[in-house]
Amino acid sequence: MAIANLENFLQNYFIFHRCEILENEDGLLKIQLTEEMDRALMNRPFYWHYIKKIGQKGEPMQLTLITNPEKREEKGDWVHFGSPRLQQIINHLKENEKFTRLFQKVSADKNTAMYPWLVVNLKISYKGKHKKDEVISIGLQLVNGKMRLEMMDYLKELPLQTAISDYCYTISPLIRLQSGYKRIEAVISNYLENQTHGWAEESIETLHEEIQTLKHFYEGRTEEEEQMQKEIEEIKERYQPVISCEVINGGLFYLTE
Repeated sequence: MAIANLENFLQNYFIFHRCEILENEDGLLKIQLTEEMDRALMNRPFYWHYIKKIGQKGEPMQLTLITNPEKREEKGDWVHFGSPRLQQIINHLKENEKFTRLFQKVSADKNTAMYPWLVVNLKISYKGKHKKDEVISIGLQLVNGKMRLEMMDYLKELPLQTAISDYCYTISPLIRLQSGYKRIEAVISNYLENQTHGWAEESIETLHEEIQTLKHFYEGRTEEEEQMQKEIEEIKERYQPVISCEVINGGLFYLTE
């Protein structure tokens, strides 16, 4: 995935957790954490235990994330697909924020319809000779079937809240959630089928080369057949190209037309 999408994912994550973005420029994201997010990400349980014990408010830390390779030596956490910090954030989403229900905040003086959108954020993992993760955000309007890619980028521009605004009412979905999710799955499948998978071909080529080298090494050593087969399976595990897809989180968002 293009690095810009990683930047957007991180920014959206902290905005939705009510953190203040202090700086966001050229692959450097500086965030003022809330107490909740400090507790979730900064590994300071003894600090917060002590602060609460003495009845003080506490000071959440600031966090600097760097996604621009040219700035990776600057002070902050170098974040890339597969990095510990990114995995920590994804795990936090998995454990705490799997599904949400939010409404667009509007100032209405007359009856205003709110349309349901199913939003799904997914992580696609490519495993072979090299590994790569890709985060994709898709929204499906559950009345007319319209789809929008990079849905989180769209949502970050809208004020959202947990309760519906005055004078607003929800439109009942014509597409059921299960059916809507299957539509999103079909889009992802089509996206994967239309990619060029040179990485997979390279992985298979390396796999065959490694197995041939191994067989050559064990040639004539029939008493070690079992060990050779074990090592062949290890090579297959390491190089066999695999694509997996998992839902990071999702939600039902009610938005104006």
